[in-house]
Amino acid sequence: MNSSPLLPLLLLLTLASQTFASGPTVPVAHPDRYRLPSTAIDTIELPSMVLTADDPANEPLPYYRIADNTYMLFSNIAQLDDENRGWNGNAGFVVTEEGVFVIDALGTPKLGQRLIATIRTVTDKPIRYLALTHNHPDHGYGASAFHSDDAVQIIGHQGMLDYLDSDRMARSVAYRREILPLDMQGFEAVRPDLLIDVARFSNKRIELGNHRFDIYNAGMHHSHGDLVVHQLPENILWISDLAFNQRTTYMGEGHSEQAIDGLDWLRERFPDASLMVPGHGSAQTSPFPMISQTRAYIQRLRDEMGRAVEEGVGLLEATQGSDFPDWRNTRLYEENHPANASMVYREMEQELF
Repeated sequence: MNSSPLLPLLLLLTLASQTFASGPTVPVAHPDRYRLPSTAIDTIELPSMVLTADDPANEPLPYYRIADNTYMLFSNIAQLDDENRGWNGNAGFVVTEEGVFVIDALGTPKLGQRLIATIRTVTDKPIRYLALTHNHPDHGYGASAFHSDDAVQIIGHQGMLDYLDSDRMARSVAYRREILPLDMQGFEAVRPDLLIDVARFSNKRIELGNHRFDIYNAGMHHSHGDLVVHQLPENILWISDLAFNQRTTYMGEGHSEQAIDGLDWLRERFPDASLMVPGHGSAQTSPFPMISQTRAYIQRLRDEMGRAVEEGVGLLEATQGSDFPDWRNTRLYEENHPANASMVYREMEQELF
């Protein structure tokens, strides 16, 4: 761990941690509440972290060092509840000579503050960029904690603006404020400083220190607009929710055909990536089975719902009858599969008629 000697003594005492050679770095505070896999790469083990409303906002979270100066926060895989308190999506950060580049902000303003506290256990370099891969709450609602720092430039997809002005966001915020009132204090709908509106599968390059971050527009894959961050020279790809690992995918407000195109693009454009880090589940090395598994799931739904539409089967009957037994044991199958089937059915109606 590269804790800076410049950090105040009080902060160092608060953020003391135990580092494992190839495993997680676990804060001393409440270690009994963290059950963590020994690695965040190519593992079938799942993390389990219990947070409470009383946890201080400056208390760091467990993290993994997955490459030189590259760190990943490996989240719970679960629906939002009062135990994970919105920490159900991954995030990460890269420390360069000129500052820190952060990928995603976690699910509440308090978690955003705790992410910043985690970064401060590693470095005192300024945070320069926060890339929000898409608009969903588990990845973006912590951005409020970064927005108060004028030195941080927040990056988002052009399509995020559609979400920020939507009733969907208003309902989402109200729901989280009801369940997690303390964690949501200070929330604001953050508008990115830099909007990525390049052509689909094109990129905007950010240079920071000796690092380059190519930020790609992946289109409406999973949300109003998804970004992929290619970190160089380490050749690490932060793919967010283009593919899900260790859980059933969620189609969100994206588009299944664009999702398949995006997965094919990932596989063809980045076959030699050293690592792919998803928004949910562990990171993977080549051949990146989560890519092929997510693609197969989506294509299977398109085929099934397409047949249902062509045969005149109604939406309710088709979605209630959809079941993929080989996916039943994956996390969030019961919650996500019916919603995915319903969304894809409506898409196939539009495509076929």
